[in-house]
Amino acid sequence: MSDPYLLLWLEAPLQSWGHDSKFGRRDSLDFPTKSGVFGLLCCALGAGGTQTERLAQWADRDMQVQAYVLMDQKGKPLPRQPLMRDFHMVGAGYDLSDPWQKLLEPRKSDGKPRTSDGGGAKMTYRYYLQDMAFAVALQGPQEELVELQRALQNPVWDLYLGRKNCVPTEFIAQGIYEDGEQAMAQAGLLAESKNRSPVFKVLQGEHEGEVLTLNDVPLQFGEHKLYRDRRVTVLPVP
Repeated sequence: MSDPYLLLWLEAPLQSWGHDSKFGRRDSLDFPTKSGVFGLLCCALGAGGTQTERLAQWADRDMQVQAYVLMDQKGKPLPRQPLMRDFHMVGAGYDLSDPWQKLLEPRKSDGKPRTSDGGGAKMTYRYYLQDMAFAVALQGPQEELVELQRALQNPVWDLYLGRKNCVPTEFIAQGIYEDGEQAMAQAGLLAESKNRSPVFKVLQGEHEGEVLTLNDVPLQFGEHKLYRDRRVTVLPVP
């Protein structure tokens, strides 16, 4: 008998699921990444550091995603909102005679100040999904899924959907089900109650549809993060 699935509901005005971002440009994928979901679970558990052993156990587990948009008053799906770009200037304005404030000043790759007086700022661009909701069905042993569900209901650290300003607007843990089909059926009922319609789903592995290679399977968290690739298929929902 195969392992059951924990259903997660990820809904917020803004979400961001980066998988190929540089410091100055923080992109977002169209759906939650495995690294983002695993990071969310580690926050709930209060599990810091590298977490290599835990991540090795989680790496190959099945994860299914279904995306939902809001519907209009006639019951028709609304168009997906474009990515929102948030512009930031990081740094400048610090009292560089204060050693603590000096640590906050952006530096070049060689560690030197961005300007001769150390007062330079760095431009950054951050991208967010708007008004989306995602059902995520994650497979695992029953006892572990029960532990994860309890942690999501009483998290050790704050939970957020990709970035700390992406605060969830619904309870994340939505129950444990015998298989992925039952979990997604429950997600459909929840979406219906929220006037949301499915638009696409993401399956692990290669199927008939748009196949992507994502570098989003975390092998190590912490200061020196490590990832490996996986293949997923994006399928439109008719």
